[in-house]
Amino acid sequence: MDAVARLHRQLVDYSNSLFQEGILDNQFGHLQQLQDESNPDFVAEVVNLYFKDSERLLNEITVALDQQNVDFTKVGGHVHQLKGSSSRCQQYLQHLKQEYYLVKNKLQTLFQLQQQLLSAGGSIPAYEMR
Repeated sequence: MDAVARLHRQLVDYSNSLFQEGILDNQFGHLQQLQDESNPDFVAEVVNLYFKDSERLLNEITVALDQQNVDFTKVGGHVHQLKGSSSRCQQYLQHLKQEYYLVKNKLQTLFQLQQQLLSAGGSIPAYEMR
């Protein structure tokens, strides 16, 4: 099997595993459909913007919870931005951080595989909507 075919298979297998784990969903597939030759890094750029904003929010939540007099309204606002609902507990914040970094690492691996495939002369396969 040549390098392009091997990378293609690796990318398809990895993407399928991310769908099975629930890390990727139909929204990712819809984003992928918006990507074209004029903007081949569209999905990676959108996800990287999400990473940047999420890391900022996670840091702001951590700082706010580390204060002696916690402003839970401020924390709730940050959590709402990040998660869509408020949570005021350190334990939940740590769990949220762990999940965030897990997803971030997996998506970065996905984009690295895509770049390797493109660099080897292949093309990114269409993702199956489930």
